[in-house]
Amino acid sequence: MSALSVLYLVLPFPLAFILHDAEEAIVQHRWMLSHRYIFEDKYPRIKPLFKYLSSLDTQSFVIAALEEFVILILCTCYVLIQGNYCVEIWSALFIAFSFHLLIHIIQAIVLKSYVPGLITSVLLIPYSYLGMQSIWYAMNGVELFLWGVAGIIFMAMNLIFAHWIGKICHKTHTRLEHQYASEE
Repeated sequence: MSALSVLYLVLPFPLAFILHDAEEAIVQHRWMLSHRYIFEDKYPRIKPLFKYLSSLDTQSFVIAALEEFVILILCTCYVLIQGNYCVEIWSALFIAFSFHLLIHIIQAIVLKSYVPGLITSVLLIPYSYLGMQSIWYAMNGVELFLWGVAGIIFMAMNLIFAHWIGKICHKTHTRLEHQYASEE
């Protein structure tokens, strides 16, 4: 990966992630609580998803996002030291992130409503396009597809893991708070 690509694509990626997840973290819980029943009635097949997302409080979400951010930072550092397959691994994560942004935009269109993460998704379209274009030039179509699929699968599996960590940390924190309060 060229120094210029690292400068305008790789290094801004963690910042783009932080901006996007900050929007989600700030809005997600309150938005889900106020919109859950509207969308559950409208889309009963995905009611369990709305129920789960409504139960995910801001603290749990932030912990999950932090876990994902650590992975992104490690990947960024790996690119900086030019490790084996660093371009491919970074590309897989970038494709997954771009796919994630696209999902927010599609959700907003389908739901005909603002969804958490929509504003930064729209704002990050040019960055995502530039990154995807650079990846397209660096890989052939088959590689692009395979690394993209790998990135999306990794993203989905890691999202489950990250949310699990978030829930566990929140439950532990809540239990310790109650324990501390009862000792006083």
